[in-house]
Amino acid sequence: MNMNVPEIRDALFQLQDVQYRELQIRTIPTVKPETIIGVRTPELRKMAKELSQSEGTEAFLNDLPHTYFEENQLHAFILSGMKDFPQCMDALKRFLPCVDNWATCDQMSPKVFRKHRKELLPIIQRWIRSEETYTIRFGIGMLMEHYLDENFDPAFPAMVAGIRSDEYYVNMMIAWYFATALAKQYQAVLPILENRQLNVWTHNKAIQKSIESCRIAPEQKEYLRSLKKRRK
Repeated sequence: MNMNVPEIRDALFQLQDVQYRELQIRTIPTVKPETIIGVRTPELRKMAKELSQSEGTEAFLNDLPHTYFEENQLHAFILSGMKDFPQCMDALKRFLPCVDNWATCDQMSPKVFRKHRKELLPIIQRWIRSEETYTIRFGIGMLMEHYLDENFDPAFPAMVAGIRSDEYYVNMMIAWYFATALAKQYQAVLPILENRQLNVWTHNKAIQKSIESCRIAPEQKEYLRSLKKRRK
């Protein structure tokens, strides 16, 4: 599939699903409605895979910022499939400041990271110190995805607990991180909640998401309920 940027845009409009567009508008409030075409994720993933093998991919990746939400989604899926780590990191450096919504942020997960976790860690540390909402969120997401199992270190949840932000989409990701961390590393992560190291909203949201999880034991859920903070 060799397509230039206008041709890619035309192809996206040909895949438009008007009813799905209305759903997207409601679920991604930070994106202007007029920039949402309404293309379902499987179609976007398929198109991204085809574009990755074409000669026009580089021109599309350099065409920043994109006009449409679906172009950002395509970009994210193309990055996720890159096999060269330096190339992927270079592309991410240019794209992350353009990410303006949780969906593009959360659906972007480069497979090549699995083979380069040692090199990835200091980059994640820079991302979570960023001033960009979705760069921080992406960094937390990558820390959650790659460093809660055999690569876990108690220093990592401490890093996340140290993030301070007024942004809803940052604090929600922090809560999600701790709910996942409690499911995988309960004893190591619990002191952060016991010591009240998160702000009230994030602390309570992390507990709420943990209680809703089927991966947390009933007795653990009961104890977590006792740790909920009351607003002053």
